Amino acid sequence: MEEAQMPDFVIVTGMSGAGRTEAMHVFEDLGYYCVDNLPSSLLAELVRVNESTEHEGGRRRLAVVCDSRNGDFFGDLEGLPPKLRDLCLRTLEEGDALDGTRFQVNVCLNYGGRDEILRAAKAWAADVQAGRQTPEALTDELFSRYLDSRGVPDPDLIIRPSGELRLSNFLPWQSAYAEFYFTDVLWPDFGPAVLDQALIDYQRRQRRFGGV
Repeated sequence: MEEAQMPDFVIVTGMSGAGRTEAMHVFEDLGYYCVDNLPSSLLAELVRVNESTEHEGGRRRLAVVCDSRNGDFFGDLEGLPPKLRDLCLRTLEEGDALDGTRFQVNVCLNYGGRDEILRAAKAWAADVQAGRQTPEALTDELFSRYLDSRGVPDPDLIIRPSGELRLSNFLPWQSAYAEFYFTDVLWPDFGPAVLDQALIDYQRRQRRFGGV
């Protein structure tokens, strides 16, 4: 593979067919493979259902991002039980105290893509009402600063294993110009060879970013 044509940021989303422990082991192996062999980051989405993450609307999702910046949480933490919210805040404090780490960990908890955009729009509107912003100043770049993912690059490539052909409300704004790669390989069998094949397929594509 040619390094000049490698994506800067990759998402592997939808870990169907694996338990939590098995999913984490596969993700850990891929994370270290990316750090040791690839010039790109890896975002892997985990789905977890238990007492601490269930809510009335269904399932909350836990996503882990690996790259070289500090960690953060994506999602509406105000909607979490107080004990879980306090745990999230303590985790951020402890993460900020770490030095020289090779990984960033972002956790998507109580997260939905549409909800993220709505919360960003409300925050923007509040700043306009307060006189801190003007409607004329709004751009894609400025609005992105109001999203949970501010500071994290938009994905170049999204890999969806397990035969699923949808985003499932995951990072819709950020994925607007991403390339997609679908595979029937289940997450427990998803390894470096499958990732390499997705990257090779990506290198064959001509990205247009909305152009004709």
